[in-house]
Amino acid sequence: MPPNANSLCYEITNQQTKRTRQHNLETVLNEVLETALKEVCSLHVHARLPEFKLGLVQLAVGTSKGDNITRAVTMVKQAAAAGADMVALPECFNSPFGTGYFLEYAEPIPGPSTEALSKAAKENNIFLIGGSIPEKGSDGKLYNTSTIFSPDGTMIHLFDIDVPGKIRVKESDALSPGNSLTCFNTPFCRVGVAICYDIRFAELAQIYAQRGCKLLVYPGAFNMTTGPVHWEALQRGRALDNQLYVATVSQARDESASYVAWGHSTVVGPWGDVIAKADHEEKILYADIDLDRVEEVRTMIPLGTQRRHDLYKVVDLTESSQDPGDK
Repeated sequence: MPPNANSLCYEITNQQTKRTRQHNLETVLNEVLETALKEVCSLHVHARLPEFKLGLVQLAVGTSKGDNITRAVTMVKQAAAAGADMVALPECFNSPFGTGYFLEYAEPIPGPSTEALSKAAKENNIFLIGGSIPEKGSDGKLYNTSTIFSPDGTMIHLFDIDVPGKIRVKESDALSPGNSLTCFNTPFCRVGVAICYDIRFAELAQIYAQRGCKLLVYPGAFNMTTGPVHWEALQRGRALDNQLYVATVSQARDESASYVAWGHSTVVGPWGDVIAKADHEEKILYADIDLDRVEEVRTMIPLGTQRRHDLYKVVDLTESSQDPGDK
């Protein structure tokens, strides 16, 4: 054996021993970190409930107000039985859509429609976004009002549209504007609600995002002119702009109605991808809302920290950012 062989063997053995100890130490540390991470994630899940099921009721609305309410309550119950934690109804769920119907179908709040929804929410233990109804206000005016159980919210804006030679709908001929924004808290996340035409205004969705909303719900009734071109594009735009979930819930299509709804209730994810979409017939659309996905997208593309607030800003001009949902 060469003179330095023993020293060489000792050195090799010593290095191997060090590597073995280092490997064992890394293994132990990894196991400790993995266990700690699992515990943290477990606490995180129980605290935030980062996934919940949303049900959108694409209701076939007829001329009988009583039948519309009964049918809506039945489908809400079906959605809850299927595991939905939150259920949303379409715009004007108790009334055919159109200015000629609003006065006839309008009711005060509380009234038959909202009382039925309140009961349905309690019996099924769900959050219920009551689409909208024509409300007869105490001031004698008519409002297109959304109620959330619980709590409840009101209309944000009006739907005025005039496409020459195609279709003309002017809600302001019959309805009055609201003056507040509606968002509410749940154990899952904060939710913002707006009605139909409001989805065209990117600033409104940005304010909801600034208020911490991770899901925006728009009960709406786009028609056969705007629906095919704008309905999904606007939803994906609002979702991408704000990196959150956007859900739209429409009446089912009735070809014999004076106003024919596009249907196609949809849920879009924070990546701008369509994760659930109905056709035009009556049905309940379900989607799993994974809040971890919101954080994942916002981490990949950190728009919130990269906006140039020194050059531009969207400002909330409501009297107070403290709405009923903040309490």
